[in-house]
Amino acid sequence: MTASIDRAAPVVPLPGGVGISRLCVYDTVAPDGEAGGTPHLHLCCAEAYVVMAGSGRLQTLALSGYAETPLHPGAVVWFAPGMIHRLVNDGGLEIIVLMQNSGLPEAGDAVLTLPSDLLADPAAYAAAVALPSGGAPGTDLAAAYGRRDLAVRGFEQLRAAAVAGDLTPLREFHAAAIRLVQPHLDSWRQRWGDGALRAAEETGQQLDALARGEAPHFVEAEIYQLAEPRERGRRGMCGLLDTYPLS
Repeated sequence: MTASIDRAAPVVPLPGGVGISRLCVYDTVAPDGEAGGTPHLHLCCAEAYVVMAGSGRLQTLALSGYAETPLHPGAVVWFAPGMIHRLVNDGGLEIIVLMQNSGLPEAGDAVLTLPSDLLADPAAYAAAVALPSGGAPGTDLAAAYGRRDLAVRGFEQLRAAAVAGDLTPLREFHAAAIRLVQPHLDSWRQRWGDGALRAAEETGQQLDALARGEAPHFVEAEIYQLAEPRERGRRGMCGLLDTYPLS
């Protein structure tokens, strides 16, 4: 007998406290002639891409240097916090994005590589990265493209200096990014505690129980389903996002 249980939304976080979304990477051209998304950095979250369709490249910049990683269907690519990254769309690039800490990168843990004068002023930075209605589906894409183009200009400067052997601008960007996010760390800690930390602690409790020959967590075993995205076409940093509720 097969039973079908349909949950409108999960009552527990996704496995491991991750976030998930489907991304159609922007296909409009930035000032450097490349089509794609917005260069940015996450400060305490890793991120992974599962390439579903199309082709492209992941441009990355860290203290270890600049690199380009090809993207094709079936590829899985991930990177650690502190890696500036930019998706380049060479044609129809679609990706499933897995984000650490209950999707914190889309909820604040991201600093765009804007020019240094904007990074130095929190109010100016906030105005430069803001989107109409927070980027809700159906809103004007011009603002998303505009902030992308600003970030690409800043990224070009950081990349050129790093390739030439000068990491000072990149280190200054790191310092500015830290200053920008520090007011938000308490809320980030709460999201981490409710998601990834909670999941890890529950696994520890389950291991302890199994060592005693017990499995009380079996009583709570359920199946959950997200039948469709909560919204389609949200204006993200790298493209149009189909997003799923996290709790």
